[in-house]
Amino acid sequence: MEPMNQGEGDTSYARNSGIQNAQQNRMKPMIEAAIIDLCTSTSTLFPRNMVIADLGCSSGSNALVLVSTAIEAIHSYFIQLERQPPEVCVFLNDLPNNDFNMVIKSLVTLRKINEPIVVASVTPGSFYERLFTSGSLHLVCSSSSLHWLSKAPEVLTRNHIPAYNIDEHARREMLPMIHEAYAQQFKNDFTHFLKLRAKEFLSGGRMVISITGRHSDGIDSKLFHIWEIVVQILSVMALEGVIDKAKYDSFYMPMYGPSNEELREIIQEEGSFSIKEMVVRGLTSDADSALFTPNRYICEVRAMFEPLIVKHFGEVMEEFMRTAERLWSLDGILRDQLARLAWLSVSLTKA
Repeated sequence: MEPMNQGEGDTSYARNSGIQNAQQNRMKPMIEAAIIDLCTSTSTLFPRNMVIADLGCSSGSNALVLVSTAIEAIHSYFIQLERQPPEVCVFLNDLPNNDFNMVIKSLVTLRKINEPIVVASVTPGSFYERLFTSGSLHLVCSSSSLHWLSKAPEVLTRNHIPAYNIDEHARREMLPMIHEAYAQQFKNDFTHFLKLRAKEFLSGGRMVISITGRHSDGIDSKLFHIWEIVVQILSVMALEGVIDKAKYDSFYMPMYGPSNEELREIIQEEGSFSIKEMVVRGLTSDADSALFTPNRYICEVRAMFEPLIVKHFGEVMEEFMRTAERLWSLDGILRDQLARLAWLSVSLTKA
């Protein structure tokens, strides 16, 4: 996996992450409810200290949104009861090559304006590894991160099977196998993630996560991948000779968008957490539709995927942008693709 575009420039993730921020804002009621449950349940009643972590925090202003929501909910609850708020320990996690310079500056500010915070730190590493000591976590949040896989499916990479064949007939024939390979990789990764976090939570701990996924397990939805929007642009570039076809065939996006049925089944099968609430929302619904105009969306796509694309193909982003603008200028193309996607938000309780 590669980090998002770093820094604070025009193409940075910090300036082009409005879609992720919109989803974080939708998660706030779930986080606030989780805090109240933690403060009122028998196993964690009126805790003297609380440990909160955001897994996949990235950088920019979004890095603090989820933990700030939790801190504000803690303050509000204890002020109403006229009790001293607990001390709070905050950890922000992402890959070691994330832009942690910006994150640390933000954490210093957060610590100054919130007295109960006694520890505020970054935790570099993959969330597919152990990150915290056993029985230490009260609340974990994660937004727009867990659809990233630990790796592309080995059955494809090992056998040199293109994930999105340029030839439409060959692509359609391979779709079920490609989907199954990605679905199995997600199941393995997410099951492993749940097992790791189960060791790190105290009893009754809460987890609130949001994943980019699909609306249902219907055939049309099931065979659509969340990375197709990006790979279709690259396929046009390969057909036009802008990028090498052999390079294109060896490119794999390590991402998978599950349906809510898939997500529920994996959580229940793994067994360490119970589902408190699950919500499915359309990606382009209500007030956030302005974020998905072609001009706006292509900037967000660049901020998310430029490091991954450049690492594999070299400096091709300007042509990528021009191809995307040309492709998405066709009426309804982008809208129809995005309509297949959904935000899956789920609130979990450690058994």
